[in-house]
Amino acid sequence: MKSARSVRILTGISIAVLAISGVSALAFTTVTASIEKIDVFAGLDKRPEKKSSAINYLIVGSDTREGLTKAEQKELRVGSVKTAAGKRSDTMLLVHVSKSRDKAVIISIPRDSYALIPAHKNSSGKDIPAVHSKINSSFNWGGAPLLIQTLEEMTNLKIDHYVEINFVGFARMVDALGGVEVCTKKDIDDPKSHLVLPAGVHTLNGIEALKYVRTREFDGLGDIGRMQRQQAFISSIVKKATSLGVLLNPVTMTSFINSALSAVTTDSGLNSSELIVLAKQFKSVSASNVRTLTVPLSDLNYYANGVTASVLWDPVLAPQLWDRLREDRAIVDEVTPSPSASTTKTEKPTVIDKFKTRTAEDNICR
Repeated sequence: MKSARSVRILTGISIAVLAISGVSALAFTTVTASIEKIDVFAGLDKRPEKKSSAINYLIVGSDTREGLTKAEQKELRVGSVKTAAGKRSDTMLLVHVSKSRDKAVIISIPRDSYALIPAHKNSSGKDIPAVHSKINSSFNWGGAPLLIQTLEEMTNLKIDHYVEINFVGFARMVDALGGVEVCTKKDIDDPKSHLVLPAGVHTLNGIEALKYVRTREFDGLGDIGRMQRQQAFISSIVKKATSLGVLLNPVTMTSFINSALSAVTTDSGLNSSELIVLAKQFKSVSASNVRTLTVPLSDLNYYANGVTASVLWDPVLAPQLWDRLREDRAIVDEVTPSPSASTTKTEKPTVIDKFKTRTAEDNICR
């Protein structure tokens, strides 16, 4: 059985896609027994209260090499499992599924977010007082439990389930779909991810997709640009996974499910029956009802309390976002103008999107 350490993940894209794509109950029943479970909520107290039956998933990714072949490690230009041991979260996503299960919000959380890490015990059992750092440190220092505690204290939003997926699961998932289409308006030549792509539309295989979602050094936008590309990639996978060519092909669908779940770790409370129910409920979700965004930010180069080059959440918009999710309210407002005597036709409502969201349809290559 895989150890908890071996299941650190690159990205939570796969499990979000599984929920949205609405795969068959039989397939879920067949594969979920192999998913590793970890108790991430043990010891957490004074947690936020739930105000609705909406579900919040915390998706975390890291750069573990577990399961990659030597050839794949060479192509990615990453070290082996031994030379790259340890916990390094590469991606954090909060997926909010509405109580009616017909809408979803996928929020990217910058790993450099300025945060107050709660008091905790380190790996040696020593008491560590609360300290300001980047939110990524909570995962490095205390794994999923400390990250969950940090996020819940920052958002007052209760995390219901936790999901991880590693490099190999992500790559195999993309390959199972026959590749995934991306579009880039700029040439990409990234010295860190070693991805080279000319501007235009491309169909990427699993290893190329790994490079794409890790790319952050070519456009000067750093993690912000990378998160935007990850959001677009989520949308492209949703489009491919929900296409008739995949849904009506049992071989492709089964391969996709097994690939996506082969390297997944979840909290111990996320059982197969919940996944089955969620999959059934999401069969009718349209791309227009899946919105992606980044936590509203006010400072992209914040320095305070010894923490350098962090990003600061917007002190007004971020709390408003968490309030809406907590109460399962829409994050985009539609204001219908009052009818006037001079107009006979009903005017279209004005859309107010202060959180700068995008729908899955917006993200897809045209």
